[in-house]
Amino acid sequence: MKTRTKKTIVFSLLVMVLAGFIGFVEKQSADKRLNQVHIKVNPIADVYFVDEKDLLQRLETEFPLLKTGVLVSEVNLNQLEKKVESHPFVKNAEVFSDLKGNIWVEIDQHKPMARIVRPMAADGYISTEGVILPTSPKYTTRVLTLEGSYAERLLQEQKLGVEHQGLMDLIRFIEKDEFWKAQITGLELNRKNDIRMYQQVGKQVIEFGAAEQIEEKFKKIALFYNEILPAKGWNTYSRVNVKYKDQIICE
Repeated sequence: MKTRTKKTIVFSLLVMVLAGFIGFVEKQSADKRLNQVHIKVNPIADVYFVDEKDLLQRLETEFPLLKTGVLVSEVNLNQLEKKVESHPFVKNAEVFSDLKGNIWVEIDQHKPMARIVRPMAADGYISTEGVILPTSPKYTTRVLTLEGSYAERLLQEQKLGVEHQGLMDLIRFIEKDEFWKAQITGLELNRKNDIRMYQQVGKQVIEFGAAEQIEEKFKKIALFYNEILPAKGWNTYSRVNVKYKDQIICE
């Protein structure tokens, strides 16, 4: 009986200590004042579309309370996070405060994988996840270009879905291969299943057809480079057609 009473007393004391500690922490948090706002954009090679200084200025304009000395509890961190994520190139954002009164904004960016070029209107990017992004007046990045009436229609989408999976697979295939990324500079898409490719070196237009059997078609293009061109010369043909199974048509 005595042992049980002692355990009860000890437990009660622990609860009181814990409650006091929680109350102390809550009071400290309630009294915590804003020291500084830190914006950290996680780097991606050759991608600088989220400017830290520019974003901080926008947040300070949108949130007048975001000033040194204000109570951190008065700053709505959820709204702050939603505002950051409304930036077209922000893929994900996390906003939190620390014990020193600093507010931290950590950002992951979308990475452009291709650029849709329009002669009479603004261009746009396709991200690695298929998200359609605007261009920036401050920054640009060297990526595969897409042009043609069908390519322009892609800009009406927010994100490329299942019906565009073949095209996304083709762009990713080119982007991930060091040689093809350097050699294939642009795609022309006037119709969904009629893709033409343009090269960095060589005047031949490559008639690729539909975005399917991608690896097989690139093996045929490699065969054209390695065997046909050395034998016939670089200026012999103006078009190379790899649309059809087990065929390379040179014209």
